[in-house]
Amino acid sequence: MGDVLSTHLDDARRQHIAEKTGKILTEFLQFYEDQYGVALFNSMRHEIEGTGLPQAQLLWRKVPLDERIIFSGNLFQYQEDSKKWRNRFSLVPHNYGLVLYDNKVAYERQVPPRAVINSAGYKILTSVDQYLELIGNSLPGTMAKSGSAPILKCPTQFPLILWHPYARHYYFCMMTEAEQDKWQAVLQDCIRHCNNGIPEDSKVEGPAFTDAIRMYRQSKELYGTWEMLCGNEVQILSNLVMEELGPELKAELGPRLKGKPQERQRQWIQISDAVYRMVYEQAKARFEEVLSKVQQMRPAMQAVIRTDMDQIITSKEHLASKIRAFILPKAEVCVRNHVQPYIPSILEALMVPTSQGFTEVRDVFFKEVTDMNLNVINEGGIDKLGEYMEKLSRLAYHPLKMQSCYEKMESLRLDGLQQRFDVSSTSVFKQRAQIHMREQMHNAVYTFETLLHQELGKGPTKEELCKSIQRVLERVLKVSGPTPCPGPPLTPSFPAEIRLRQQLCAEEVLPGGAAAGQHPFPAQEAGPYLQVGAAPVPGADLRGLCQVHPGGKHVRGGGAADRHEGHPAGCEGGRGAEEAQPVPGQHGHAQQRPQPAPAGRGRPHRLGRGVQQQRWGRQPQPQHPGGSHPLGKATARQAGGLCGPG
Repeated sequence: MGDVLSTHLDDARRQHIAEKTGKILTEFLQFYEDQYGVALFNSMRHEIEGTGLPQAQLLWRKVPLDERIIFSGNLFQYQEDSKKWRNRFSLVPHNYGLVLYDNKVAYERQVPPRAVINSAGYKILTSVDQYLELIGNSLPGTMAKSGSAPILKCPTQFPLILWHPYARHYYFCMMTEAEQDKWQAVLQDCIRHCNNGIPEDSKVEGPAFTDAIRMYRQSKELYGTWEMLCGNEVQILSNLVMEELGPELKAELGPRLKGKPQERQRQWIQISDAVYRMVYEQAKARFEEVLSKVQQMRPAMQAVIRTDMDQIITSKEHLASKIRAFILPKAEVCVRNHVQPYIPSILEALMVPTSQGFTEVRDVFFKEVTDMNLNVINEGGIDKLGEYMEKLSRLAYHPLKMQSCYEKMESLRLDGLQQRFDVSSTSVFKQRAQIHMREQMHNAVYTFETLLHQELGKGPTKEELCKSIQRVLERVLKVSGPTPCPGPPLTPSFPAEIRLRQQLCAEEVLPGGAAAGQHPFPAQEAGPYLQVGAAPVPGADLRGLCQVHPGGKHVRGGGAADRHEGHPAGCEGGRGAEEAQPVPGQHGHAQQRPQPAPAGRGRPHRLGRGVQQQRWGRQPQPQHPGGSHPLGKATARQAGGLCGPG
């Protein structure tokens, strides 16, 4: 490897790479500095105007769960230096970095790991043929002839390969197909989490960075989605540089590589990884330098913004009206002729897998809570509730249990639309939906924990506890009728689904969103609107469920359409539930249409007011039979005045 790198990456070429990287970073970081001021202004305006976030449907955990191990097990890894396969003990901690040890004893003795893999930007391949095809396409002219020895030989029929367009590749294999499926789900969860590397709670740095990326790419006449917008800021910057630098190096160094096709492929992988690491280190240093600079300037910028806020807003609105008057007529014609005709097919393509995924979230949540309730009845009783709740609190982060939800999005296809709207891949839609599904499951579990904690304060018996669990479960699910006929769901199940569908349509598929005066979701798609502990309000329009604060970022709306999947036969809804009448669905199945709520039952309860953070069993609680609090170590919060009795 050293000979390959010293031959093709000498000092002169390294200097050229550093200069090219510096030029790209300088151009981008100028956009970043400009957008930092814009994002800071938007954040301050949002705070001053006091337009808080809409009422959330479910509670969300303000303090994250304790550090935990997501998954652990053994797998075989291919060692490129020795060209041998070695058994490794592997685990996935709470930050979703794959950690590899020689064996479990080394882990228990706290020996430094063999490798720690950040999987942002990687793809999982389940066959050597897929890998060879990608390698052949990445370096033209190196496709091996039929019958020749491949670049990689797997000792079993169940490989898993982590492929990256620029960085090092990782090779694993399993003994059985079941193990391959299990590890594929785990590694895909790692990729999904690492790809979402920019903190969503960042009000200034995050929006400034993503807007700068968009504006930089638009300056290069690149307007579509970008598949490599994944990872943290430094990883994204490295991908941005390699997007321009990679083809240049490939054209220059490709013809100079010697040997058989397989050997040239190995050489190019080594060279690409070495260049990527050089770019990464340079990008990290430059970005940290500029970030420190703007953060030091922030107090002075804030003082100027506060002083001139009114004048800035007036100037901005005046300029926006001038631009709108010039652009709007042409934009309306463009959208009417080239975008609006495709909106129905876009909605249909997005709606079915997304709704199925969120319905599966409800089903998985229902099943896990029901199983826990049966365990309370048949085995552990109230003394084991803490152990059961501890497991339930980690449900959203269990890659195998959540896999049935995630895989619903794999059927998403945008055939015929990808070229028209410059969508490079559907992966951006799939991963965003899957992240929202995990968040929704986490919030549903936390809301269940909080409401159940209130019930436990009453000191229930075993039988009363089981009824309380069922009542709280129904309240969270808000199921008001029997399960409808099987078929793809046509209305959103959770508030995050509504927000997701509007984001996908407005931000990604449709350039600039829908036409002026039109929302991407027609009024006829409006479904019933729910809040936990309140009766549904029929016919709520989806247009009001996604609002935009002055910074331009979508925030969660205040409602979700009611779905009836997962309700056990014979169960009754909680207070505020209404009679449902089946009506013909779009796919020939019956839907449930809620009837108007009885008077006095439509008032929404205020979730989140007076919420007191509290660990299960870590603060004084009412005494229960048996001494200690029944929830033991399970993590939860106690909320005051959340809802009336179900």
